[in-house]
Amino acid sequence: MAVELVNPDGLPKPEVYRQLSVATGSRLVFLAGQVARDADGNPVGQGDLATQVEQAYLNIGTAMAGIGGSFDDVAKLTIYVVDWTPDKMPLLGEGVARAAAKLGVDPVKPITLLGVAALGEPDLLVEVEATAIID
Repeated sequence: MAVELVNPDGLPKPEVYRQLSVATGSRLVFLAGQVARDADGNPVGQGDLATQVEQAYLNIGTAMAGIGGSFDDVAKLTIYVVDWTPDKMPLLGEGVARAAAKLGVDPVKPITLLGVAALGEPDLLVEVEATAIID
């Protein structure tokens, strides 16, 4: 695997993400923000944050498989959530857990979580960007 996830000594060791990743592969991959759309572009999980998070993560897995990689090759995620408040954390976690179960991966990555006023379309609650490295 081209990505090693680390929580170094001297920094907090959160359960839901890692502080850094060490990438050693040869192809750096930048994925566009993934949203709650199926392969045909149809909305998924309207009004349901957990379902939208799940779909965004599944789309990342699909994108990575399309170039010979997997979600395990993701080195960092940036998650944009509309009108973020800490009480939405369980829904975010639920969506991540469901996607991880379907993908058969450990979803814990370095993450930047940002609250935003809106995304590109009014029905979207979350968008997830990924940076990956593959051999």
